[in-house]
This record gives sequence, C-alpha cells and structure tokens, in this order.
Amino acid sequence: MRQRELVRLLKSLGQLTHAQRQKVMAELGTGERQAASVAIVEGSVSVKPSCPHCGGEHVVRNGVAHDLQRYKCWDCRKTFNALTGTPLARLRMKGKWLGQAAVLRDGMTITEAAETLGVARSTAFRWRHRFLALPKTIQAKSFVGIAETDETYFLQSFKGLRKGLTRQARKRGGSAAKRGTSKEQIPVLVTRDRAGSTADAILPADDKASVVAALGPLLPKDIILCSDGSSTLAAAAKALGVAHRPIKLSAGIRVVAGVYHVQNVNAYDSRLKDWIRRFHGVATRYLDSYLGWFRAIDRTRDAGLNPASLLASAVRI
Repeated sequence: MRQRELVRLLKSLGQLTHAQRQKVMAELGTGERQAASVAIVEGSVSVKPSCPHCGGEHVVRNGVAHDLQRYKCWDCRKTFNALTGTPLARLRMKGKWLGQAAVLRDGMTITEAAETLGVARSTAFRWRHRFLALPKTIQAKSFVGIAETDETYFLQSFKGLRKGLTRQARKRGGSAAKRGTSKEQIPVLVTRDRAGSTADAILPADDKASVVAALGPLLPKDIILCSDGSSTLAAAAKALGVAHRPIKLSAGIRVVAGVYHVQNVNAYDSRLKDWIRRFHGVATRYLDSYLGWFRAIDRTRDAGLNPASLLASAVRI
C-alpha cells in the first residue's frame, strides 16, 4: 500500500462504528498470527534449501505465493515452498496454526479444539493428525545406565469406522467384554531410563519375540534393565543378553538394592492413562499419534510445551 493510501485509511478509522472497529481489529489480529506462523515455517528452511522433488541444490527464489517464499529448482524445473513435502502442505488458515499448536499443548478434545479455533470438527480432526505426523516419530533411540520397561494396555477401538464393525459399537470408550488381558487389549511397551528418555512401541503380540524386536535396537549391552515380574520381559532380556533386575511387585517388593525399581516407568504409564482418558477411547489406528502427542507434552511438562516449537516440529524434525 502506498503512503497516500495508508493516510487515507487511517483517517477513515475514526468514522467506524464500534462493531466495525472490532471487525478491523479481528482481521488485523488474524494477519499478525498468520505472519507469525509463516515466520516459524520459513525459519525451518535452511539458508540454501534443496529441492524436495529431486534433491537438487541449484535453487533460486521465485516470488511469493500464499505468503510463503517460493523457490524454483533449475534441475527439475519445479517450484516449491517451505511446506512442500511436509504434513502441513496445502493446509489453509495459517493464522490459526499457532492456535492449533496451543490446542495440542492443552490436550483438548476434537470438540473443544473446534470451538476454540472456530473451525469444523472435521478440520480440527484433520489438523490434529497432520500436526502430529512428525512429532509422533520423535522418541529415544537408545538408553544409558539403568532403564525401566513395562507393558501397559489400551482397549482395542474401531472409533470412527462406519463399516465392517463385527461387534456392537461402544459408547464413550466403553469397556472390554472380558476382564484382564485379552485380544481386545492392545499391548504397548514403554521404556524409560533415569535421564527421562522415553520410547514406546505398540506390540503386535504380547510375547517374547515382539518385545525383543522393540527393545533390541534401544538397549546397549551394558544397560541394566528393570522390569516387574513378567516372564515375557525376563525372557526378552535374556534373549538380548542384557543385565536384568526383576522387581517382584506381587510380593510387595518395590526397590531392590536401593536403586533398582520400576517407579519411573509406572509413573509415566499412570500419567499417560490419566491424560488419554479424556478422549473416551482412542481409535487403535491412531494410537501411535496419541502416544507421540503425550511424549511431547511429558518431555516439557516442567516448562510447558511451546506452541511455536510444536509448529516448527510439525514441519520438520
């Protein structure tokens, strides 16, 4: 806008009604939030980006589109921006993206998120899983010192499916037909070391082979692994050739030799179950997203999850 036009606009503001001023302020606020989101997204791109289409490095700036810097690759002749090839590509309403990150920080339900952001429930659902696509992959790659592992279970859920359901639908999560563990329960193996590094894995079955496959890449040979009295975990530790300290909780034993226990992983499991209960059942096909979502929240529970950092991680790790 030219200076002359800006002066004319500023003079006209005094003629606006209260309702009109509110609309102008809301529009300006949206613009500022959109600019903030764009700055975070653009900040995730390296100074000299490579082409997401062919990997080429002969890239030049090529104008601006949808508030984002556009680039052109001279190797494949295609254009791209900071969102190309990311989970957030082609999503609209960038002015609400930081709000979406805050919604994730606060662990809101779909209905709460839709009302807070002023979007449809279908949009809130789609944004949730787009924003979690990359953060859900962030977890510990290895452990050091003493690690604790434990299995926790989530009720199998076909929430959201309209066809092919072989049983009567449950309401608000419901409960299993049988008590204890059964085929209705999805086993999740949670492992933490004393530094707070956390990894979890949805197991295809509650057996030694599945546990070995999940723990094998994470445990160095000098690790000391603590678990409860589970024979499956004991057998897996033996197969992996790592030192194992079983804690016989059923016998009332909580700590062995003053240092070996499973209190950290059990506390984590408890926090996870308490947090996930608000959703009244999580569809099994999206369980990995919710596990990753909680890991992100729990990693920063002392300082609080920063919406800006969450938005950045939704674009690139």
